[in-house]
Amino acid sequence: MTEQVLNESWLERARAALALALDVPDRAKALELARSVTGGVGVVKVGLELFLAEGPSLVSELTQMGLDVFLDLKFHDIPATVERAARAAGRLGVSYLTVHAGEGPSLVAAAVRGAAQGALTAGKKAPIVLAVTVLTSLTREELASVGLDRDLAELVELRAERALDAGAGGLVCSPLEVERLRVLGSEHRLVVPGIRPSWALVAGDDQARVSGPGQAIQAGADLLVVGRPIRDADDPGKAARRIVEEVASALRARQGA
Repeated sequence: MTEQVLNESWLERARAALALALDVPDRAKALELARSVTGGVGVVKVGLELFLAEGPSLVSELTQMGLDVFLDLKFHDIPATVERAARAAGRLGVSYLTVHAGEGPSLVAAAVRGAAQGALTAGKKAPIVLAVTVLTSLTREELASVGLDRDLAELVELRAERALDAGAGGLVCSPLEVERLRVLGSEHRLVVPGIRPSWALVAGDDQARVSGPGQAIQAGADLLVVGRPIRDADDPGKAARRIVEEVASALRARQGA
C-alpha cells in the first residue's frame, strides 16, 4: 500500500470520527453549513433548537445527502414516554440518539427498546443509543449546589457503568473522562463534545471541560463533536479539514502506525 493510499485511509477514518454540530436556527443555515463541509465530516448533529424549528423532514434531507445524523435531544422523562419518543426517532433512520443517564438504567433501557422497535418497523438500522453522563458545561461546584456533592469523575463512571449495563451502545462524556471510561470496554462508543482546537478562538464558551481533538482521540474517543470552531470559521470547510488532519495523525499514533 502506497503512503498516499495509507494517508487517505487515515483521513477517511478521521472524517468518520468527526461530527459537526448544526447549532443553527433554521433549515437554510443548516443545509448551507452541511454542504460547506461536504466530504469533510461523516456525521452531523441535530440538537433541540434545530429539530424544534424544522422537525423530522430536515433529518430526512440530511440522511439523503449521505450523512449520518446524530439526533441529540437528550431524552429525559419517565421510561414509557422515553420509549415512545425513541421509537419515533428510530423510524427516522438516525445513526445516534441521546438519553440522559442520570435518572437510572430503566430510562436508558427504555430508549434502547424504543429505538430498536422504531427502526425495525421502518426497515432501518437501529441507532446507537448514547447515554449522557454529566453535561460538559457542568462543574463539580454546580453539581454540589443541587445536592450532588460527589467526585465528578466517580459520578460519571457510576452513571456510565449503569447505562452500559442497561444496553446503551455508547456514552457522551467530556474529554477529561475519556481515558477513565475507555477501560470499561472497547466495544462501546465514546462520543466527546467540548472539543477546542488550539487555533480556534471561542467567544463566550459555555463548556467547562474541554480539550483539543488530537488529545481526545489519543485518550480513546471514537467520535468528536465540534460546533463553533467549524461553524464560526471564515471557511468552515477548511476548518473541518484542519481538524480531520489532526484527528488522522492522532489515530495513526494511537494505532502505532
